[in-house]
Amino acid sequence: MIRIAALMTVAALGLAAGDAIAEDRVPDATVKLTGGSIAAGVGVEWGSGTLTYHGKDYPISVKGLSVGGVGATSIDASGKVYNLKKLEDFHGKYTTLNTAVTAAQGVGVTAMSNPNGVTIELVSTTQGVALSLGGGGVEMSIQK
Repeated sequence: MIRIAALMTVAALGLAAGDAIAEDRVPDATVKLTGGSIAAGVGVEWGSGTLTYHGKDYPISVKGLSVGGVGATSIDASGKVYNLKKLEDFHGKYTTLNTAVTAAQGVGVTAMSNPNGVTIELVSTTQGVALSLGGGGVEMSIQK
């Protein structure tokens, strides 16, 4: 338990430093997501949401796998999208390395990027009970 607390402290300090840097940047777009996850070692994540880019809303879908998690949660998240030069660059697999614990209702911060160089910084509110120590990836795409 002490190791988990130490890992969470290091992760929180790193995210806080990243937030200070991110405040100076202007996002190219924003996202809002809702979804859920269930895991027992290897987990499945799903959801949908909205990408707001150049004043227009685009429906998006999210699906993926995570490794090292246990539990079940429902998720609401919003975030900022950086380095989105054209809409087509949003599509793809986003990877992240995340350490998070959720008990009842928690708040998490996640940064992820795709091969096109698009970076998303999400703040999420989760409900449920889960422990995640590994990395994962999600596929995001704009619905037509």
